[in-house]
Amino acid sequence: MRRRALGATLAAAALLTSGAASPEQPEPRQRITVQADAAGATTAVLTAWQRTGGEWAKAYGPITAHVGRNGVGQAGESTSHTPAGVWPLTEAFGTRPARTRLPYREVTTSDWWVSDVGSRYYNTHFSCAPGTCPFDEAAGENLGAAGAVYARAVVIDYNRTPVVPGAGSAFFLHVTDGKPTAGCVAITGPDLEALLGWLDPAKHPVIEISG
Repeated sequence: MRRRALGATLAAAALLTSGAASPEQPEPRQRITVQADAAGATTAVLTAWQRTGGEWAKAYGPITAHVGRNGVGQAGESTSHTPAGVWPLTEAFGTRPARTRLPYREVTTSDWWVSDVGSRYYNTHFSCAPGTCPFDEAAGENLGAAGAVYARAVVIDYNRTPVVPGAGSAFFLHVTDGKPTAGCVAITGPDLEALLGWLDPAKHPVIEISG
């Protein structure tokens, strides 16, 4: 995920909830926790958990994850924070095939995630050939051109229901390049492949990010 200083305001960001599940959202039975030692830390411990009955059991990890250059906190277009809170994981994408039960989109250079705060497509996926898109392409992310980090990725459903312009866009769990991110959570390719195979939309998975 790229971040640009696009004039997003804290007032807009504050319209978002803390990330708790809405009353309409079923109780999750899969949870990925991302715990940083401090709000400004750029690495965190990622662990996957599965609930059977009333008990949570460790399913994967713990492993090291990279988070935003500004650590974990209030996300927005003008920061590189990874958004603190609890967010659903409902879909995935990548430039390579994946074994997963999540809805999965193989992306090309005609696939974008829109970060143009003035666009009605803000913080959504959009398909269009470069040079033809109905939004500012410079304020968007070309998913197929991002390289190895998007070989496979899971969308973090921050600021998606509803979408608040300027509150932050394009947050993913993706493959690490060994560096802090612009706000995403990044882990090794093999770890991400394992989690993609484990995630089950029937269990309403979420990611819980804290620092």
